Amino acid sequence: MGKIDPAFIQDLEHRPKPSINEAEGIPSIDLSLLNSPDAVSDPSTLHTLVSEIGNACKDWGFFQVINHEVPLAQRQKLEEASRKFFAQPLEEKLKIRRDEVKVLGYYDTEHTKNVRDWKEVFDFTFQNPTIVPASAHPDDKEVVEWHNQWPDYPPELREACEEYAEELEKLGFKLLELIALSLGLPADRFHGFFKDQTSYIRLNHYPPCPAPDLALGVGRHKDAGALTILAQDDVGGLEVKRKSDGEWIPVKPTPDAFIVNVGDIIQVWSNETYESVEHKVMVNSERERFSIPFFFHPAHNTMVKPLEEMTSEKNPPRYRPYNAGKFAVTRKGSNFRKLDVENIQIHHFRISLI
Repeated sequence: MGKIDPAFIQDLEHRPKPSINEAEGIPSIDLSLLNSPDAVSDPSTLHTLVSEIGNACKDWGFFQVINHEVPLAQRQKLEEASRKFFAQPLEEKLKIRRDEVKVLGYYDTEHTKNVRDWKEVFDFTFQNPTIVPASAHPDDKEVVEWHNQWPDYPPELREACEEYAEELEKLGFKLLELIALSLGLPADRFHGFFKDQTSYIRLNHYPPCPAPDLALGVGRHKDAGALTILAQDDVGGLEVKRKSDGEWIPVKPTPDAFIVNVGDIIQVWSNETYESVEHKVMVNSERERFSIPFFFHPAHNTMVKPLEEMTSEKNPPRYRPYNAGKFAVTRKGSNFRKLDVENIQIHHFRISLI
């Protein structure tokens, strides 16, 4: 294998290992029931779907959805535009490079767990502009606007991004409703948190890596938002840490499916009924890989805490409230410099019940 910059090299214990777990994958859930007349006439039909979602969230924290009604043509349009954008010379992409002021756009030096990821990305927010706290300081009440940066080429990228984002938002709310129902909550219980949402979409490009035994496309991590909905190509590389035994399980690409995972915020809202699960991305030496995650995040002024309905005298709140926007701004800041300490995590807000 070839040599790479030491910044990409994972510690020995976290380096990629050949996966032998091919037998069982994450659950696959058919959403066609949502648009079936049976779902209206026969409530038990919807109950089955809700139960499947609940079991997947509880047992895995991950699942795939098929028959989701996001038009394949829109996804393909964005995938093609994404490939054109990343195929440009670096100097063209750097024209919309993000930094600590312009936090959206192109970036190729992102770190996870303080190790550089083998990838390049393009980020844009669903709402433009997106309102967020001006700083992570608890007493600072100022807010700022994040604005999307769009490249000149390919000219169709912006429209493809915006159309796709609208479809993914619809799917996101459908999934939130099913998750709410699976927790015994009203279907629209989470909706109010997403007015003035801070959701964003990322275009990922993982080039072939000369040392796939040393580096990762994205190091092990959990997602900080409420929900992530991922489109991936046919190359594969995503691995999920199985809750039952801690083994890393590859997620096989399924044509036109989306991979969904519960984020930290749902872990807190549900008071750990559901948990956010670690995952990572492997790279290979031969094929480039593309993926498009939609990170569904609530409004910046959301105080994230266990919902009252999910707590009781026997099951007291497991987390202190934290501000979603301040949390996100702290996380974003770490993208631009390597930290000497662990980045902010929800376990920093966990209440010891012992």
